[in-house]
Amino acid sequence: MASNKILVIDDTTVVRVKVREMLPPGNFEVLEAKDGLEGLNFILQEKLSLIMLDFLLPKMSGWEVFQKVQADPELRKIPLVIMSGRKEEVTEKITEPFEYFEFLGKPFDQKQLIGAIKLAMAKAKQPRPELVPVGAGVTVKNGTLSTSSIANSTVVAPSVATSSVATPSTGGVSEAEINALNEKIVKMQAEIDGLKKQLTQVVTFIKQKIK
Repeated sequence: MASNKILVIDDTTVVRVKVREMLPPGNFEVLEAKDGLEGLNFILQEKLSLIMLDFLLPKMSGWEVFQKVQADPELRKIPLVIMSGRKEEVTEKITEPFEYFEFLGKPFDQKQLIGAIKLAMAKAKQPRPELVPVGAGVTVKNGTLSTSSIANSTVVAPSVATSSVATPSTGGVSEAEINALNEKIVKMQAEIDGLKKQLTQVVTFIKQKIK
C-alpha cells in the first residue's frame, strides 16, 4: 500500500493524469479532484502527504481553498504546491517570496514537478506563527502574530492603523471565524502593498511621458 497520499486538484484531466504518470510508481497514492469544492472535501477527510492545487477552479477557486487550508492549524501543515499557467494570478493574491508553499508553473516536466514537491515539503517544516486563539488580542507585526489578553479581540494589519476589527463580546464568534478573519487581514495588507507598488509605477510612467 502506498504510504503517501497526494491530492491533485485541477479541472483539467490532462494535468491530473500527467502528475500521476510523472510520480515514481509504488510510492504514492494519487487522489484526484476536478474542482475546489471536491478538493476541499478530500482535504478534510483524508490524511494527505501533499496537496497540488490549481489556482483557477470551478465551484470554489484555488484561492478560496488556500484560505480555508491556511485558517486551520492542522491543515496548513500539509505541504502545498500551487499550480497556475500565469504566475501573476497567484502573486496578485499572495506576494512573493512564497514562504510556506511552492509554486509550479504550467506546463511543467517531471524534473520541475519533483523539484516543486521537494521544496514544498521542506517549506512545510518551517516554524510558523501560531493561529490566534478565541478571546485573545492579535497584532500583526512584520508578518508575525503576537497575542495579548485584551478583552475584545483586535486584529491590526501592518501599517494600516484603521484596519482594526473588534469581535463581538457576545461569544458568538467561533475560533475558525477569527482565524479566517486574521488570515484575510494579512492577505488584505499584502494586496494593499501590491496596489501601492503598482500606483508608484503608474505615476513614474506618467511623469516620464509628460517630460
